[in-house]
Amino acid sequence: MRDSNGRYVAGIRGHDLTQGIAMHRLALTVLLLAPLPAVAQHPLTHFSDAIDLRFGRAQPVISYRLTVSAADTTRIDVTMHIRNAPDTIRLAMAAHPEYDDKFWRYVVEPAADSEGRARPVVREDSAVWRVVAPGGDVTVRYAIGLPAREASRAAWRPFLTPTGGLVGGPHSFMYVLGQELAPAVVTFDLPPGWQIATGLTPTSDPRTYFAPSVGVLVDSPALVGRFAEWRFAVDGVPHRVVYWRLPGAVPFDTVVFAGQIERIVREAVRLFGRAPYREYSFLIQDGAWGALEHANSVTIGAPSATLATDATDALEEIAHEYFHTWNLVRIRPAEYRGVSHLPAPPAGGLWFSEGVTMYYADLLLRRAGLPTADSTRAAHLARLIERYLGSPGNTRLSAEQVSRSANSGDPLALGDYDASPHVQGELMGAMLDLVIRSATAGRRSLDDVMRLMLERFSGVRGFTGRDVQQAVEEVCGCAVSDFFEAHVRRGTPIPVDRYLALAGLRSRITWAPALDREGHPAPDTWIGAANQADGRGAALRLHDPASAWGRAGLHSGDRLVAVNGRPASSWSELRAVLGRVRIGDTLVMDVRRAGTPVRARVVVTGYRQPMVRIDTVPGASPAARTLRERWLASR
Repeated sequence: MRDSNGRYVAGIRGHDLTQGIAMHRLALTVLLLAPLPAVAQHPLTHFSDAIDLRFGRAQPVISYRLTVSAADTTRIDVTMHIRNAPDTIRLAMAAHPEYDDKFWRYVVEPAADSEGRARPVVREDSAVWRVVAPGGDVTVRYAIGLPAREASRAAWRPFLTPTGGLVGGPHSFMYVLGQELAPAVVTFDLPPGWQIATGLTPTSDPRTYFAPSVGVLVDSPALVGRFAEWRFAVDGVPHRVVYWRLPGAVPFDTVVFAGQIERIVREAVRLFGRAPYREYSFLIQDGAWGALEHANSVTIGAPSATLATDATDALEEIAHEYFHTWNLVRIRPAEYRGVSHLPAPPAGGLWFSEGVTMYYADLLLRRAGLPTADSTRAAHLARLIERYLGSPGNTRLSAEQVSRSANSGDPLALGDYDASPHVQGELMGAMLDLVIRSATAGRRSLDDVMRLMLERFSGVRGFTGRDVQQAVEEVCGCAVSDFFEAHVRRGTPIPVDRYLALAGLRSRITWAPALDREGHPAPDTWIGAANQADGRGAALRLHDPASAWGRAGLHSGDRLVAVNGRPASSWSELRAVLGRVRIGDTLVMDVRRAGTPVRARVVVTGYRQPMVRIDTVPGASPAARTLRERWLASR
């Protein structure tokens, strides 16, 4: 997914694919083949009865009713009915493996009852509650008090308006600790005329859905409301595109847009040989940014005004997130685990999960004949090398170190450098593809590595960097240990010309002052800040210790207090200042470092950026020329 600056950041990954897929298949086979009760005056209750019969009375079965009112868009009300409950129930809110919105902060009015009596709900921890009641049936009620609407809304976060919203997923559902494989049904109680689009399994009741496990439950948000919908099938597998519009949305060619998404799907399925789901939903929202992939759906922000003028960026993001259906949801880093309310450990393989996925986002669009930001693959690779060289941390820090730092929330994770596993991984994917093609005389490519990785790591075990290395070596029949040791495990710059030469190509790199939109030298505003939950000022994030900010004595992790004598303790306040600075300005930065006040005077300077052109090598061998032709043709 992408952050608010348009850069890709990692997102959710089918929480319990290590254990839930097998359970999902078993549950659906047994449940859907066996007859359900013929009479259903209360579909939720009778569906739960059916699950009781299939799974045994000792198995807790959870039923949810999620209620939304068009008259009150500030909250989501949830009723959770637990059948076959033990005497003590511990409830939790799941955390994402790479980002966590901590929606346990917004749980309000929790209450429980059983046998006609109220039971206390005691908070044990930030994301854990305890209910003590006689075993049997317990009902828990709570609400999610939605936080204030942001000026710029992330597509994966829940929201409500009078015409629709996004609900469900980890932001809405508590689950029973220790019963992560317990099946559940969800009934949506919505305003009249509202539709539902979700990755949950539908039942005979159009408002009730089935989840075979907690992992599937929290990995299947629901877009609800009044929206447009288009459907298509690829190899007999149904897909749907859902678009929720803001009032006054700009018209765009929806038929063309849905057709472009279908072409992306066809290319990805062709690459892997099959779709790894029964059906798939693209949940696209007007007025939002970013995206988040799930096992059989994706939430995407795509403003109608953008789609009406140039859908290229939206198509790139859709291709990226859809490719995650394989690479990250199924082929996942070893550190990923099942559902948990605890933060996940850092994953060292995001360079592969995110970066190689970015490589394929561009490639899928080209293979599908769709618009791309760069006219040719060579031009795209040149821009990628510019991004790689333009951030010094990319060439000094290993891909695994940078991967582990992603979304860690630790501003000191990379010291005073900034680096991207997405950029590093995309460039390494491109270089490895050339290595494989050259070693196999064009018979094999990175496509074969992806298929092998899916075969080996779509089950219980996730992959490590050495697993990727082994897969590449098996596909190409060559040694790539030096490549992985230098760039994945150690921070050695990638010698791009060594690999470009395999295709009869070379790079031309020059450095020049960065310019603004008017063509004037641009000020170095490459410094960020992350708002901290403790409210003690945003933590600075430096890009390069050799920048004007680093030379002034600032460091990543410094807590912002004031700028030029005016209080400023948030990223938005610093960003407003950066938007006004010019070369030669002096900023007096007051920060706190380990609790001690520090003042730094920053004289704003310009900065230099790389410019890359990729040329052909005169006199390249016939094999290199053939490789180049096929590579440039995206074959």
